[in-house]
Amino acid sequence: MPPSEPKRVFISALEPSADVHCANLIRAAGMLAEGPSADWPGASSKHIPLPSKPAIQWTGLGGSKMASAGCRLLENPVGRAAMIYNVFGQLRYYQMLLRSASDYLKKNPVDLLVVCDSPAFNFHLARTARRLGIPVLFYVAPQLWAWAPWRIRKLRRCCDRLACILPFEKEWFTRRGIRTDFVGNPLFDEIPFNPDQCYKSYSDYSPSAARIALLPGSRSAEIQTLWPAMQKIIVEASVHHPNLQLFAAASDEEKLAWLKAHQLPNLSIQYQIGEVFSLARQADLALVASGSAVLQVAAAGCPMLIMYQSSPLLWHLVGRWLVRPRFLSLVNILAGKELVPEFMPYLPRISTMASRFCSLLENKLLLIQTSTALVELTRPFAGRNASKTTAEIVLEMLARR
Repeated sequence: MPPSEPKRVFISALEPSADVHCANLIRAAGMLAEGPSADWPGASSKHIPLPSKPAIQWTGLGGSKMASAGCRLLENPVGRAAMIYNVFGQLRYYQMLLRSASDYLKKNPVDLLVVCDSPAFNFHLARTARRLGIPVLFYVAPQLWAWAPWRIRKLRRCCDRLACILPFEKEWFTRRGIRTDFVGNPLFDEIPFNPDQCYKSYSDYSPSAARIALLPGSRSAEIQTLWPAMQKIIVEASVHHPNLQLFAAASDEEKLAWLKAHQLPNLSIQYQIGEVFSLARQADLALVASGSAVLQVAAAGCPMLIMYQSSPLLWHLVGRWLVRPRFLSLVNILAGKELVPEFMPYLPRISTMASRFCSLLENKLLLIQTSTALVELTRPFAGRNASKTTAEIVLEMLARR
């Protein structure tokens, strides 16, 4: 390839978290292409030479974070991200989005397709790419081990390489014939995670004045369900513990405004944007929306109750027959036991959750034990940089084109 011609990567991210992960990946690939750096934590400092700048042209589906990192967006689907039971109402939109992305791959030279999360959509896009002879990298492994192991054949057909973010996934996918790398978890790339500094001692702990973190998630659908439930749990707990200190985090200004607008009048809550890890470091106990953020809460050594609201009807008709693990939250899946209470796949009565919350709040020894176990559970993520390691894979795959 002539030195002046850049490599072309199409990248697909439909969720807010994937938008952040892919933006960091784009920046990391650019830094690596320019030269080695001694400032990267975790991964090795490889320099994989590519043509002079611009070494890589990024085009794809994503959000504002990816656009700021230098990706030319064909469409921004991130704002439409929804829970699975809301996706059906937007089926036509995603069909049109898939058609548009597939047409782009067919009509333009592309050296690599990178897809991040959202397997229901990205499986189809990856299949199109492979038919066109475009190599495919999956960043964030689809959780086939949890709900659809029979789809491994489909993944093998449309995936050249897989970058997984959970330690046990490397062996699981490798044994099934897919070249897999454990790259670490991108949630840990920008947090100061030193396991030895994250254990909580609860030396001055008082249940009635405990610091409680409220983390209702980043998607509108989950926030609208979980935020009222979290506050009601606190209201019931406050009957016995009237001086609880409440802190909440929102993913952006819009979500922050919504949380404030729907705050119960008898609660006093301090708000901030982002910073899940730092907030969990300061908290004694947390109410957390199920998702990848629970790993940051766990790394902070913060005991938690994990919450998730799906459609009970859809769960009983479909979900319960598809989901295989005994537990549904990442923390308990990694632990192989109920290390923290999880209220999934849909919420029970508020009184049930409040009772469990209070029992944990009042058991200092259990809080200490849980904090220690959570830090040890997340220790394998320390000292890694998922964005850089995945960027190295991207450059290696491009170097072969």
